[in-house]
Amino acid sequence: MPTYSARRLGATAAGAVLAVTAVTTATGPAHAAPSGASVPTCHTPDLAIGFAERLGGGMSHAGGVLEFRNTGGHTCAMRGYPGLGLEDGGHAVLPSRTVWGTTWYADDPGNKAVRLRPGATVRAVVAWTHSGTEAHRSSYLQVTPPGSTGHRVIPLNDLVDFGELHVTAVAPRVPLRG
Repeated sequence: MPTYSARRLGATAAGAVLAVTAVTTATGPAHAAPSGASVPTCHTPDLAIGFAERLGGGMSHAGGVLEFRNTGGHTCAMRGYPGLGLEDGGHAVLPSRTVWGTTWYADDPGNKAVRLRPGATVRAVVAWTHSGTEAHRSSYLQVTPPGSTGHRVIPLNDLVDFGELHVTAVAPRVPLRG
């Protein structure tokens, strides 16, 4: 069961809200958004965000499967890559850098619009190394949904080398490697 954060903080960075489109009559949890009627972008207040799964591995790699659940009362759409940041135990922002694309654990599914009906989820895979090389002790991960400026803070409790985080685009399913 994912751990979700109820804590919501203000804007982390300036950004334009993406315009995405979807057909409003399809069924299922989350779908690629074909051309059609306009669906509003999912915003942070309408999303629960947490780790659906934490990932370990060899060669000092760590990561997790981020899950974004539509808790709002309407269908919304997402496209792209989540923004990420690090915080220490006192919630002070730590230096970090986010790299979009393929991670140690998963290939990037591509930057495609998906729509979420109420209760539906999309995922992204985040990865980092934690060998202790210029590592930041990070108690929390800031997660900004694609197309939003507000973020949620979720527990991380790990070292992150160089403050560098790698993340895939959001998708209904991001298959993990073997």
